[in-house]
Amino acid sequence: MDEQALLGLNPNADSDFRQRALAYFEQLKISPDAWQVCAEALAQRTYSDDHVKFFCFQVLEHQVKYKYSELTTVQQQLIRETLISWLQAQMLNPQPEKTFIRNKAAQVFALLFVTEYLTKWPKFFFDILSVVDLNPRGVDLYLRILMAIDSELVDRDVVHTSEEARRNTLIKDTMREQCIPNLVESWYQILQNYQFTNSEVTCQCLEVVGAYVSWIDLSLIANDRFINMLLGHMSIEVLREEACDCLFEVVNKGMDPVDKMKLVESLCQVLQSAGFFSIDQEEDVDFLARFSKLVNGMGQSLIVSWSKLIKNGDIKNAQEALQAIETKVALMLQLLIHEDDDISSNIIGFCYDYLHILKQLTVLSDQQKANVEAIMLAVMKKLTYDEEYNFENEGEDEAMFVEYRKQLKLLLDRLAQVSPELLLASVRRVFSSTLQNWQTTRFMEVEVAIRLLYMLAEALPVSHGAHFSGDVSKASALQDMMRTLVTSGVSSYQHTSVTLEFFETVVRYEKFFTVEPQHIPCVLMAFLDHRGLRHSSAKVRSRTAYLFSRFVKSLNKQMNPFIEDILNRIQDLLELSPPENGHQSLLSSDDQLFIYETAGVLIVNSEYPAERKQALMRNLLTPLMEKFKILLEKLMLAQDEERQASLADCLNHAVGFASRTSKAFSNKQTVKQCGCSEVYLDCLQTFLPALSCPLQKDILRSGVRTFLHRMIICLEEEVLPFIPSASEHMLKDCEAKDLQEFIPLINQITAKFKMFMPLLHAIFEVLLRPAEENDQSAALEKQMLRRSYFAFLQTVTGSGMSEVIANQGAENVERVLVTVIQGAVEYPDPIAQKTCFIILSKLVELWGGKDGPVGFADFVYKHIVPACFLAPLKQTFDLADAQTVLALSECAVTLKTIHLKRGPECVQYLQQEYLPSLQVAPEIIQEFCQALQQPDAKVFKNYLKVFFQRAKP
Repeated sequence: MDEQALLGLNPNADSDFRQRALAYFEQLKISPDAWQVCAEALAQRTYSDDHVKFFCFQVLEHQVKYKYSELTTVQQQLIRETLISWLQAQMLNPQPEKTFIRNKAAQVFALLFVTEYLTKWPKFFFDILSVVDLNPRGVDLYLRILMAIDSELVDRDVVHTSEEARRNTLIKDTMREQCIPNLVESWYQILQNYQFTNSEVTCQCLEVVGAYVSWIDLSLIANDRFINMLLGHMSIEVLREEACDCLFEVVNKGMDPVDKMKLVESLCQVLQSAGFFSIDQEEDVDFLARFSKLVNGMGQSLIVSWSKLIKNGDIKNAQEALQAIETKVALMLQLLIHEDDDISSNIIGFCYDYLHILKQLTVLSDQQKANVEAIMLAVMKKLTYDEEYNFENEGEDEAMFVEYRKQLKLLLDRLAQVSPELLLASVRRVFSSTLQNWQTTRFMEVEVAIRLLYMLAEALPVSHGAHFSGDVSKASALQDMMRTLVTSGVSSYQHTSVTLEFFETVVRYEKFFTVEPQHIPCVLMAFLDHRGLRHSSAKVRSRTAYLFSRFVKSLNKQMNPFIEDILNRIQDLLELSPPENGHQSLLSSDDQLFIYETAGVLIVNSEYPAERKQALMRNLLTPLMEKFKILLEKLMLAQDEERQASLADCLNHAVGFASRTSKAFSNKQTVKQCGCSEVYLDCLQTFLPALSCPLQKDILRSGVRTFLHRMIICLEEEVLPFIPSASEHMLKDCEAKDLQEFIPLINQITAKFKMFMPLLHAIFEVLLRPAEENDQSAALEKQMLRRSYFAFLQTVTGSGMSEVIANQGAENVERVLVTVIQGAVEYPDPIAQKTCFIILSKLVELWGGKDGPVGFADFVYKHIVPACFLAPLKQTFDLADAQTVLALSECAVTLKTIHLKRGPECVQYLQQEYLPSLQVAPEIIQEFCQALQQPDAKVFKNYLKVFFQRAKP
């Protein structure tokens, strides 16, 4: 071996050595016999360096995984012998190998096993067991190999081909027949031998049992000797977590419902009599989290048994199963209410399914009602934040609590399905008592009281948020709580979580304000002052900006009396803050978008006459236009790139804000009706010069493009005079990438105003521009533009706009059509070729009949028919490629469409002129024309593929 290269395997080696080692590894992988050197090094124990040993295993792994079938029988035998010799050596080593080497060795054994077990090495396990016997070091490796085999055969995270999946099924079937009982016996012996002397090996063995139990015969494990031993392990501190997981896998295994019930009940009896159900006596939270998972598994298994028995009509056993479930509820509640969220989270599945059963019962017993109430109280308590929650800097723990809260919400929703009245009454009780004394109550209790009210909105569903009509008792309870919320003063609570919950709830129940509009002014003030948009926390300000816009939109009819006051109060929040003033504005530009939209909504939906609306909209947008002009001048003069970027950002925000105000308009309230056309046309005139700014083109063009999209929707034909100059600016000095981004806008303009050629001229110009020979990215951009261009033409022809092309004059039409022919034939890009054939067949369908445009029939025979043959005959047209086959399929459709539209004339042309010119034999011409005339298009598609496969050398 190259000793110098091997030095680079050390993690502390410098990068040159590491590079050399990597290159050496690649070299050994492709070398036909280098693996033998590695095999020898492992068998002879040539190297003591751990990284070199690992490296040798990696080379062997590559050989087994990718090149095994290329080896001779002797070489394959050598790999088997190498691994067995290495294993034998481990029994004698004074020190065990490092864990990472043992794991890698186990992976190589597992790969060899799946490759050879069914054919050459049926005695794999017996050979390994005869080497390792009960030697602890050998047992450790044996168990690692078993885990590696399980992950090769069963691991759901590993993606297998259908071939591998079939092989794996066959391996498992063969193992069940030939060796599983022996393996199970070996596990029992290992557990018995090491349970008191070697906890590491025992835990490993329990993990193996847990992994294999899902696919072997359960009776091999679920029997007295095994289960008693596992239950014994539950009382040994170092083993009990692993024993718990192993029992969970046993309980989880699918089986007959009555047998499952008996198994779970017998386990529970033993666990209960051993004191495991006394949760409050247990201090080890890690164990309790595993135990909670086990109880959850037992509970859910009983519920599955109950469902199956009900379905089968076995009422007697179903009753027993329900009884068994009920006796676990007290334990479930203890775990659900546990202060550790992991323990609580692990039992939620059982809890959820139990409520699902109750939902199906027609009458609940007193005990069941009490259980529902206990679950409800537990959920309310567990929803509460703890003291440690960091609101300013949320990390992993906080994210986990947020996820846990989502699980609890599902429980609350399920509770509402079982007993909506009880849920409403419980929430009302907690809410009222907390809000009466909010000034002296801890933040987490105030937050959870408001949160519960918020959650009721989804838990007690109604259509269109109509919580305050219909069921009188429910409506009045919610109305009372909302009234308390907005009049109690709790919006002033000095904690961000309470403030945010207040605003979220107010917006969630916006319909309340249509019933009691007198509360709108005080809620608006909360939004606008230090409690909301001017809060000291940026997080609160940001969320409030969004919620404020939702609140105003949903209550726009009630907003009229407050419009001018609100617009005055938000004036400073609308300021465009240029990069140089150093002043940190209260809201980010994303938040400001919501404020601009809100201002637009207030103006547009007001009851003011059009002149007043226009004046207010002008007041809103004029400062933006003025700032825009100044900043654009500054950008033109800016030298420093960083400053250019921040100015361009600011200009882009200004355009974005103006765009956002236009979202307020609708079919009922158009720009014209509101008298605002002139203001937006002024904006357009202000923003368009940015398109010819040579600096920061990407960002400026993207903003103005979006604004144009909006204006085409809002201003309709009033925007037309600006389109030519806008297009000219957009298309001047255009790169392929810019054009590709501009095409959606062209689509919109073409669909709306039927303008076409000036836009296409610009595209032609870029497509015809010669590219640098080795500039890969320019070539790729051009290819993407070509695809976008053809996709655009496909849209035009396919969406009833083909007359747009037809109206461009004969010369222009021909120019466009020729580009499509070129796309179909000349560029080796099957995606674009497919699109071109779709366009051609569509045009033939539209114009190919007797009444089509003058000269089109000639074009069909001169260009379209030849394209259908020249494209597939090209060497680059690879019929083994899936995309190319799709292109050929569209080519077949084109030919069929020509035949459909032109009839016998088309067949005659192919028979007498075109196909003879390609030197096609007469009998093949005959065969081709017969296939073309078949009514079933599929027959012709299949024929065409064969035709071109034969035609190609």
